[in-house]
Order: sequence, then structure tokens, then C-alpha cells
Amino acid sequence: MIETLSIDLETCSAADIAKCGVYRYAEDPTFDILLFGVSENVGSVTVYDLASGEQLPERILDALMDDSVTKFAYNASFERVCLSNWLKKHYPDRYDFNAHNGFLSPAAWRCDMVWAAYNGLPLSLAQVGAVLKLEQQKMSEGKSLIRYFCTPTSSQEATSFHSSSDDPEKWELFKAYNRRDVETEMAIQDRLKKYPVPDSVWEEYFLDQEINDRGIRTDREFVQNSIAMDERSHKQIMAELQKLTGLENPNSVSQMKDYLAQNGLLMDSIGKKEIKNALPDAPESLREVLTLRLQSAKSSVKKYEAMENAVCQDGRCRGMFQFYGASRSGRWAGRLIQLQNLPQNHLPDLDSARALVKTGDYETLELLYDSVPQVLSELIRTSFIPAEGKKFIVADFSAIEARVLAHLAGEDWRTEVFQNGGDIYCASASQMFHVPVEKHGINSHLRQKGKIAELALGYGGSVGALTSMGALEMGVKEEELHPLVSMWREANPNIVKYWWDIDTAVKSVIRDHVPVTVGLVAFEYQNGMLFIHLPSGRRLSYVKPRFCENRFGDEGICYQGLDINKKWGIIETYGPKLVENITQAISRDILAHAMLTLRKEKIVGHVHDEIILEAEKDANVRDICSQMGRTPAWIPGLVLRADGYECETYRKE
Repeated sequence: MIETLSIDLETCSAADIAKCGVYRYAEDPTFDILLFGVSENVGSVTVYDLASGEQLPERILDALMDDSVTKFAYNASFERVCLSNWLKKHYPDRYDFNAHNGFLSPAAWRCDMVWAAYNGLPLSLAQVGAVLKLEQQKMSEGKSLIRYFCTPTSSQEATSFHSSSDDPEKWELFKAYNRRDVETEMAIQDRLKKYPVPDSVWEEYFLDQEINDRGIRTDREFVQNSIAMDERSHKQIMAELQKLTGLENPNSVSQMKDYLAQNGLLMDSIGKKEIKNALPDAPESLREVLTLRLQSAKSSVKKYEAMENAVCQDGRCRGMFQFYGASRSGRWAGRLIQLQNLPQNHLPDLDSARALVKTGDYETLELLYDSVPQVLSELIRTSFIPAEGKKFIVADFSAIEARVLAHLAGEDWRTEVFQNGGDIYCASASQMFHVPVEKHGINSHLRQKGKIAELALGYGGSVGALTSMGALEMGVKEEELHPLVSMWREANPNIVKYWWDIDTAVKSVIRDHVPVTVGLVAFEYQNGMLFIHLPSGRRLSYVKPRFCENRFGDEGICYQGLDINKKWGIIETYGPKLVENITQAISRDILAHAMLTLRKEKIVGHVHDEIILEAEKDANVRDICSQMGRTPAWIPGLVLRADGYECETYRKE
């Protein structure tokens, strides 16, 4: 009797999975499974050569479609989605795919990549194998073998692929590669069995897969018109720049920098931020050139092209959320279209502008608006539309991280502000400057300083954090930066104390290997790992923590993890940074709790602290926000609030 399967697939498709994602990749007419590597009940690995005519045994087919059999895979969504499409094609009547959004039930799958990420390891199978120093490492020949067998022989022959007969020796190596991947994945399972993922986190993973399987509907006509309009606008802008500058290629960075220098404006960089900063003081003769250059740099078309690449045959984009994509907090990461960094919309007549794009009326759009690229950028969110007869309800938490941090640190005056529905930026400014501050009333000019301080200083930030957050551009003077830092810290003594209580606790645990608890959070050292236990029952993992000399020459904390270049190395941390990890992790757990609460309401997306629902027409926004704003039982006393709105196209209000 089969209880578990460990699976790895080698597949082919003319679709570029890096651009379109696994859902679009697996529904392409050219898609097929070439090799099926599998271990039954943690036994030896068998590779079934499906491309050469071998068949999967009935017992394995039954196990794949039996939701009581647990299936393991590394990045399991790939295997699950690919097998779903393959089984629907070859065995359409043996499983009720409609019961699970058209795919195999995610509840029957466990992802080894999630297991690794939960324990502070990289997302890449090769990197995990290297970090764990496994005896069975992923074979380095894999990339070249995949290029040879899994992608079309040429762009002109998208349906033609190399077969085993083209190079039998390579094919045997490909089968060995497939077998090795299963062996490596099983070795990871064996090494991590002492550090299991809690059932509660697997339940979140199943919900994540449901949301990815459901997808979000895209207005394809609108997207296609947006791409066409962007291309037309770009050509016009380039032609105008050529006319103004005489440059052969105004899109060239070097040519444009030389032109600006020759006309009295030296610039080290001509990125969007640098051009915006240079515009007010630029010579009159160059302002139009800089403005046009800024318009040409709008990247809106890339988002629309990403939608066009990823959209499935039924008009829905799927696979946009990476569970445990951020290893330090366990938060989701965006994939493909990247909902997490869509431009905001500020157009007062958003629907009118959208209607012009929808009908392809470029001339009127150009006549009514100063910048077509800017309009297209602000309309990106509206590419997403609900199913026929439905509406979107968008709900988000108000100041979730600020609320969690105040609760953790016992900064009661902040919690009272939230309890009374106050404005935290005004309250912070009032606390800092010791005067009443109202948003549209007395001392309202101080609210902006309270806002920038709130955004930049909660996790130990200082002058540099204020500057990078845009304090100077917001009108704060340079000589005010240091006093702002001091005033914010004086106004929030419990938060400052909490930073250093956490710092002291972690150092104590690393040094003495004795558990320590600070408020709602517990710290433990075990087998070369630092674990931070969160009130939700989840924990954060830090690999091989140790002491090191920090940049100030003092005793610091280091651990092994992925650096900013996505390479495994030594990372330095300290109390305030750990508080940031903890606060963001708990905020993430609160979002996950809300998503599970609203599971039956058809969630189609989520962004940071926001949930997007494809709701029935009679669904009530107030009811949704009320459910979302319930404080989880594991963090009593935390004051939460969720606000929402309904819309016929996705937007930010």
C-alpha cells in the first residue's frame, strides 16, 4: 500500500516558463511529461521513461489521484499543476478536478522547498543541497540537458523537440539527473525531519495553492490595447526626442548623458529619480527633453506584457504568489506580474481613462492627458476584473505593523490611539513635539514629520533611513534629521527598550544555549539553529548563529542566509533588525489568519496587508472587514482594524 510518493518530473513545452509560469506552461498544446522519477514509501527511486513509451503502473496512477496519499516534491506546485493537466488529458474521468479549481487537491501535497524555507534555507534545490552538504547533490549538467530536451529545437519550430534517439547517451544522463533530483529531495526530507513544518503552516500553504489555482481574471482586450498604445506612445516620444536633440538613438544612456552635458547639465545617472530631482533646476531648454525622457522610462508596458504572457486560456492569470518567498519573515513574494509593486492610481477620472483605452481611442486619450505612459501606468491595476456577475471587495489592515510593534513593546499610548480610531501620524507628531496636531487643523504642518518618522524609525533607523525614505524630498530640512530621530525615540521609549531587550535575549541564547522569553516571543538554540517562537505557533529560523564584530567594532550577531545578491553567506543582524523580522512575521501571520477566516469568500489575490475577493453582488463590505479585523486568539489585546471597498475593476482607494 502506497502511503507517500516523492516525485520529480522532467517536462517539455514551447511556452517559456520563466515568463508565463507553470499554469500557462502546462496548458500549452506542446506540453508533455518526459520522465517521471518517483520513490514509493521512501524506497529506491524508479524513473519511468514516458517519452519512450513506458507507462505509469496503475498503483502509482491511483496514488496520484488518491488524496489520502501524501505526495512530496521540491517546488511541489510545478509537479502538481503539470500532473493535473497531464492526467486530465490522459485519464479525464478518474478524478474530480472540478472539486479543486480544476487541479489535483493541494491538501495531498507537501512542498520540500517550503520545508527548507521554513528552516531558514534557500529556495533553490541546488543551494539547499550545498548548504546541507548532502552526499547526493543536484547534478550540474541539468541546465544543459533541460535546454536540449525540454525546449523547442528552434524558435521557428516551436513544436519540435529533441528525443532520446537524437542523443541516447545524453538521454541516459537525463534519466540519471531525474533520479538524482528525487534522491536529493529525499535526503533533504531526511535531514529536516527533526524540524517539521507545523500543520497550521501547511494549512496556509494549501490555501495559498487554492488562491494560485483560482487565479484572477484579466481583461485581455484592455491589456492588448494598452500594449499597443504604449508602443505607439513610445515611438512618438522617441521621434520627438530625436527632433529636439538630434541624437541617433535618444534611448541610449551614453548618448543622452553626453547631450545633456554639452548643454550644461552634468548627470552621473539619468534614472527616473535623478531626472525628477534635476528637473526643477534644469536649464529651460532641457526641461522638455528631460520630461520626455522620464515618460519614455515608464515601465508600464512590462506589466501588461507580463499579463499577456501569463494569462491562461480561460482569461485568468495564475501562480502570482510565492508561499514563504521571504525567508526572514515567511511573507509571500510576488511572481510573474508582481502585484506587490504595482503603481498606485491617482487619476480622478480613472474609469473614463480606462474606457478610452478599452475602446482603443488613442487620439482622445492623448488629447485629454499630458502623458499617455503615465495614464497607462495608473491603469495597470484595472486590468484585473471579476468574473461575470461578481464584484471585487478589497479589504486591508490599517497600520498593521505599527499596531503589532506597539503591542509587542507595550507602547500603550500608541495602542490607545488605535483603540480610539486616531491618526498615528498626528499622534506621533504630537508626542514628539509636545503640541496638539490635527490632520487638517492645528499644527497640521507637523503631521508630515510625524509620518516620515513613523515610516523610517520603527526598526532602529536613523538619519540614513529618513533620507532613503524621502524625508528631504518631503520638505524636511537636513539639520532637522538628527533631532527627528531623537524626538521619535524619546516619544517611544518602550519600543527602543524592546529593540535592546531582543538583542540581549538573542545574545544570551547564542552564548548559553538556554531558552529566553521576551514578552510574547521566545528564543531557543538547538543543533546549531536559532529559533524564534512566535505567538501564532510558527517559528523563524536562523542558521548557525554566532558572534561577530559588527561595523562599529562591537560584539554583533551573525548567521548564515541569503544575502542581497541571493547568495548564501554571512549576514549581520542586531536587536532592531530582529524586531523588524518578528513584527513583519506576526503581521504576516495575522494576514494568514484573516485569509483562512475568509477562505470560503473566494480570495483571488493579496498584497502585503490587503486581500482581494471575487465576491457575490450582494456581499457586504462591512461584513468582510468585520471578519478580517478579528483579533486572533493567540494574540489577545491587539487592536486591529480592517477597511474596505468594492469595485468593478481592481484599484487602490
